[in-house]
Order: sequence, then C-alpha cells, then structure tokens
Amino acid sequence: MTGNATPTTRPSAWTGMLPVDDTALAVTDTGGPGLPVLYLNGQFATQGYWRRVITELGPRFRHITYDERARGRRSKRSADYSFEAAVRDIDAVLTARGVERALLVGWSYGAFLGAHQASRNPRRTIGAVLVDGAQPYDWLTEEMEQRIRRQFRQWAPLMALMRPTGLTPRMTHRQMSDCNIELGRIGSAGALGPVLDAVTVPTRYVVASGVSLGSKGEEQEIIRAALPAVTERNPHIEISAKVPSNHGAILKKDFRAIADAVREVAALDRPTPGH
Repeated sequence: MTGNATPTTRPSAWTGMLPVDDTALAVTDTGGPGLPVLYLNGQFATQGYWRRVITELGPRFRHITYDERARGRRSKRSADYSFEAAVRDIDAVLTARGVERALLVGWSYGAFLGAHQASRNPRRTIGAVLVDGAQPYDWLTEEMEQRIRRQFRQWAPLMALMRPTGLTPRMTHRQMSDCNIELGRIGSAGALGPVLDAVTVPTRYVVASGVSLGSKGEEQEIIRAALPAVTERNPHIEISAKVPSNHGAILKKDFRAIADAVREVAALDRPTPGH
C-alpha cells in the first residue's frame, strides 16, 4: 500500500510519503501488533541501514523507518535542515502512523535525536537505544569547524556522483557542513549533558570502537569516555555493550548487540503516569 500517510485504527503495513512543513518524508511501517520501534538514521544515512537490526528483531516488533529531509531517493528537499526540524519530524511520523508511544533506536546523529525526544517527550517514548552517538563532549573548535567545511567541500564532487543512488543527500556541501557543525554545538557537554540528565525512560547505549569517517587518532575514544559520567548521574541510562566494530560498520557488524539492547529496553516497558 502506498500513498499519503493517515492515522489508522489497525497497524497495517504501509509505505508512502508523509507531507511535513515544506517537504515530504519517505516512511515505511511494517505494521502488526508488536511494540512500535522508530529508527532514527545517521545524519546523511538512509532507512536501509537498519535492515539487519530489523531482521534480527523480527515480527515481534512493529518497525517504522523513514528518510530525513533530502535523504534517500524519495524524501524531498527543504528550506530547513536544522536539528529542531529533525526533532519535529519524529512527532510528525509517530502521529501520522497513529503511534502514541515508541521505542526509539538512533545511530550517530539519530542517537542525538533519540536522546532529545526521550528527554522532551517521555510520554511518547517507551525507551531509547542510542548507538554510538549522543556522547556529551566539547569537540567543536574553530579548527575543527574549518576542517569540517574543508572536508565536505572536498567530498562534494563524489557526493554529486552518488546522489542518484540515494547514498548521499540532495543537499549542498555548505548545508551538510552546517548540519555537522550544529551537531557539534548540540553535542557539547553544556548542551547535551542536561538533556541526558533529564531522561526518565530506560535508555541504553551501544558503543563502537575505533575511528569514524573524518576523525583522527583517538578523537572518537576520547568522546566516548564521557559516557560513564552520564550513567553515574542518571540511573535510567546504562551502557548495554561496547562492540569491536567502528562507528561506520556498527549497524552492519554488530546488529545483534543493538537488537539485544532493544529487547532489554522493551522488557523494561512501564507506561508513564497518566497512561
């Protein structure tokens, strides 16, 4: 079934385009009676990255994926690629699919989205699994900002060639740089720390090892080292696993650890007061 998304009384399978603001998002919902799981992609990734996790979890869960603005082959361009727009899109997808509460699973950029949604909207959140992202650390310096802009400028020709495949977003290199730099500000200890401290739903981290694209040396491990302080302050948050694969390969190689974390959070599901 394809078409414009509308709330349904029965969670039937659905694939289509969801109009939001000045754009439209490509959404896939497996339907079924299982616990709803909403997957939040990496900053320039697509919903297809989750296929191994979804297969591992199987029909016990209702799997909802979507491509963010200008990502993938079908989601449309927008005048707003801000983090706040991405957070608003979470509620738009849940509302359109008639889901009151979902378990959030986010990788990289999606982990930041999941942390904010869980912190701001606990009544709509069963729990969260944050995959190698949402680690509060002050990594954005002026030198790093210039490095980000330089890297995206250098990658622009290759990204343009890959764009028809849906593997790179339909955004300019400046827009992509701006998104990455904004994330650095959102991910600072002063900005993200209070968000995580306010989380009241079961939340589990799955942490990668090694480097990610664009990082150098021990940068990623230094950032990950900020997590123990988070778990010490908030009993709702734990580290479920530290896996051997790196940031870019974690969904491919360690999907079972991610699925285990989802099952762990699902087992802890307790309706919030008033539900």
